[in-house]
Amino acid sequence: MSVARRPAVPLSTGLLLLVTLTGCGSGNSVSAPTTSSVSGSPGAVATVGAAQHLDVSAFQALVGKPDVVVLDVRTPEEFAQGHIMTAVNLDVTAADFGAKVAGLDRTKSYALYCRTGVRSAGALSRLVDAGFAKAVDLKGGIVAWSAAGLPVTTG
Repeated sequence: MSVARRPAVPLSTGLLLLVTLTGCGSGNSVSAPTTSSVSGSPGAVATVGAAQHLDVSAFQALVGKPDVVVLDVRTPEEFAQGHIMTAVNLDVTAADFGAKVAGLDRTKSYALYCRTGVRSAGALSRLVDAGFAKAVDLKGGIVAWSAAGLPVTTG
């Protein structure tokens, strides 16, 4: 008697599906596997491959640290409407995004965010692919940041 088996899903396909499900643009609260905690609370850091997706509390702990550069990867128009005080605008949709990433200091740590976390997750992947070892993004983006009652500035 033979048993029919389904073909195994390749690991890369499973990880791609996991990353797709953890995109925070949908409003769903599906989370990636937790491997470590930055803020001390379980679930603070979700890691997929080398990429780390932080919750608001863990991300907030990084903002303002001297060795961390906060990158807002939204458009300049979105940035002007409100951003995290220490953030630098680096538009992920701009044609020169790759060139600007290549010019970043690789000894620094980078904390990325966008509106809902979808663009920053893509930008984070690009940084990781470019060899940046110390880069994270904010799950839920500035929407989650604001919902937590944290300040934004237009200055």
